[in-house]
Amino acid sequence: MKHLSILLPLLAWTSLACAQVNITYDDEAEWKAYDDFNTAFLDKTRNIYKADTEQPNADHRGNGYRDNDVSGCAAAIWCQAIMYDMVINAYNRAKAEGDETRTRKYKALHDKIYRGEKSHYVNFDFDNSNTNNGWFVYDDIMWWTCALARAYETFGRTEYLTYSERSFCRVWYGSAKVGDDGSYADPARFEGKSGGGMFWEWQPIDHANPHQPGDFRSACINFPTVIAACLLHRLVPEGRTAPTSSRPTRQTKEWYLEKAKEIYAWADQTLVSNGRVADGIHGGGPEYSDHLYNQATYIGASCLLYLLTHEVSYLTKAQRAANYVINSMCTGGILRYETGYEQGIYAAIYAQYMRTLIYDCGLSESLTRKYLSHIQRNIQRAYVNMDAERGLQMGNFAKKTSATDVVESYGGSGMPALMLMFPASDTASGIGESEETTADTPADVYTPEGILVMKNATQEQVHQLDSGLYIFLRKKILVK
Repeated sequence: MKHLSILLPLLAWTSLACAQVNITYDDEAEWKAYDDFNTAFLDKTRNIYKADTEQPNADHRGNGYRDNDVSGCAAAIWCQAIMYDMVINAYNRAKAEGDETRTRKYKALHDKIYRGEKSHYVNFDFDNSNTNNGWFVYDDIMWWTCALARAYETFGRTEYLTYSERSFCRVWYGSAKVGDDGSYADPARFEGKSGGGMFWEWQPIDHANPHQPGDFRSACINFPTVIAACLLHRLVPEGRTAPTSSRPTRQTKEWYLEKAKEIYAWADQTLVSNGRVADGIHGGGPEYSDHLYNQATYIGASCLLYLLTHEVSYLTKAQRAANYVINSMCTGGILRYETGYEQGIYAAIYAQYMRTLIYDCGLSESLTRKYLSHIQRNIQRAYVNMDAERGLQMGNFAKKTSATDVVESYGGSGMPALMLMFPASDTASGIGESEETTADTPADVYTPEGILVMKNATQEQVHQLDSGLYIFLRKKILVK
């Protein structure tokens, strides 16, 4: 017979807040911000994203207006994956909120963007090293591995999982067509400090030479590799036979988790110091320069391994990385804006993985308040400093965006990406001020990922659900 076990207090999809942040935006403003982002940057013909507001379309690779190029530059290939994540997040939020109109809208938008991205980027042929619309660095591919895995997890279409696994294995093992030996710095091949982790690139692009000790192993390939491996472990079926070919296109469930742990262990030991993530290593010591996306993917990798293994050390490390951002990478509590090409996208990546830390990991109330206050403060500052006419924020949350500013899609993604992941209605009032609820009070039931399972359920109705973990009355409920 099924029974309910109340595990530990969890701050679920509803009623999460820090009262000290005065929010002036609401849910409708958040949805509008995402729609305005698409109005400004999505090429409605090609259904991929433009580099900036000066581009008439998204036709080819290029840095955009900064190089005085307004001939139709598309956003960078890896950043397209982050923007693709955003439409998946919009769909998941609409579905979780029971908004059928928006659910249909963003499902249709997702399908258009997926077709556009696939068509433009050589039908996801990850062996194509065309430098205009192909693949020429490992992390570009791995960002798409993660995004396609999330698409499969959301929509269940086998094609998405096939491409996700194929891209992961192309990075890991290399390409017979390109001739590279793969990103994995196999300790059996590279001894001592030269072994372990993932190489960032292959060179030359069209006819690669074997990797050498001292080649760059960056955080931006290592931690996304961990994230991708965790996602694939979660998604691929049990019972696969281990492949025997030298360059397989998919792997077993157990293999993905094993490699996630291995790469994480190397990268955590080599590239991280008390929550601060180095940009990479060329064979000597770690090279420290603070970048928000490296902090974000370390947080995400740590959280996913914690959720898979329940080893608290992973969660502790995620918290240290988040604390480093708050304490050392903000000015007056606002994230510092990085001005390099494509760096504006970092806040969108941060949104993806801070949500995992805050919503999925069962943090204490005080920690949840701390992290949500930090997120709210940044969204609020971005919102008041946006160009209200276009609904755009350049990405420098502390600076006003004017109606005449050229806005890049990279920086422009930050505010709407954060808004999609942190609904205003969830953070409108503090838990301490909310009315006490009892087991007899009807309430909505969610999965730990925030997906609505049942509205206005009683405890008896929760008792009848399939075995699993649910969120009910802001607590984790295990139905056995």
